Amino acid sequence: MDAMLELFRLEQPPWQMVLRGTAIYWTLLIVFRFLLRRDVGSLGVADLLFVVLIADASSNAMQGDYKTIGDGLVLIFTLVTWNYLLDWASYHSPWVWRFLAPRPEPLVRHGHIVHRTLRRELITVEELMAKLREKGIDDLSEVRVARLEGDGELSVLTYKKSGGAQ
Repeated sequence: MDAMLELFRLEQPPWQMVLRGTAIYWTLLIVFRFLLRRDVGSLGVADLLFVVLIADASSNAMQGDYKTIGDGLVLIFTLVTWNYLLDWASYHSPWVWRFLAPRPEPLVRHGHIVHRTLRRELITVEELMAKLREKGIDDLSEVRVARLEGDGELSVLTYKKSGGAQ
């Protein structure tokens, strides 16, 4: 029984783990929100590798050599709490939602590619055209607007065949 209790004891002060978890959470949130590229609806191998490496590096930064389950639970609870609080805040506050969710970026307007957005988001014309074909669009002139949404998905509004907007 003492061995079980030993696994759950705290080796570090909870406030220190909460502070570590908070610092790493906010740093990663800023990095993922502002520095990472949004791919068109997919997570590439390099992106996945980056996430795994960030997770490992941030884990080491947060742990500070703790070895008990109790210390790990405090850290996990801190991260889950921040995640829940930000979800709650973004639901209740348009300002928080706009801060956390990248705004949609136009990739095509009135049948013309917006090359500036493609360059900024590091999306090739070939990638864009492949995603448009997946949506059943072969000709750019059919597209009124195609946007890269905050979640990386491509949304497309087309012109009706009769010439009016759909």
